Amino acid sequence: MKVRTIITGATGMVGEGVLHECFLSDYVEQILVINRRACNVQHPKLKELIHEDFSDFTFIESELKGYNAAFLCMGITSLGASEEVYTKITYQYTLALAKTLAMLNPETVICYVSGAGTKQDENIKNMWMRVKGKTEKDLQQLPCKAAYMFRPGYIQPTKGLKNTYTMYKVIAPLYPLWKLLLRKHACTLKEIGQAMIHTVTKGYNKTILEAPDIEKLAKA
Repeated sequence: MKVRTIITGATGMVGEGVLHECFLSDYVEQILVINRRACNVQHPKLKELIHEDFSDFTFIESELKGYNAAFLCMGITSLGASEEVYTKITYQYTLALAKTLAMLNPETVICYVSGAGTKQDENIKNMWMRVKGKTEKDLQQLPCKAAYMFRPGYIQPTKGLKNTYTMYKVIAPLYPLWKLLLRKHACTLKEIGQAMIHTVTKGYNKTILEAPDIEKLAKA
């Protein structure tokens, strides 16, 4: 099966890494990146669409037809963010696009970058866990082919990519130690990208993927 995917968050570390793996994969034949600002990347597989209002995709629906995957990597840190702003970007923007894609392309496989520790419990006090959990839950209820929730912990960046956060560049050489200590909560960005592609081409027996699942599916 050939993958025709839409990617969000390509101007961030995770989205850029997933995009990079799509470039390298023979499974992926077409990529549409939706951004609010240009990612400044060129590739034969790539088409970029600049869209300012992530709460409404009505006016670009014609551009979104014909895809069978959506790798949703857009997000912000909860540090310093109000619950209103965090919910808007994490939940509302994500669901606005996902609902549109499920309507236009019912065979879409959705992959959403959540986070280790996320709980699908709307009564939990931790704000980011609660918002991420609601996002996961509502994505899983969409009428699409499948929806996979990725819950990585520490992510080892892909060397040479421009949007890697400074902190990750500093601690990246210690990845063997993080992998030893964290075990179930560490994976590479390369594995995340490969696992997302394989959800479309191979599928997986779980819809919530922790780091060990991501690593296993990447090697499938």
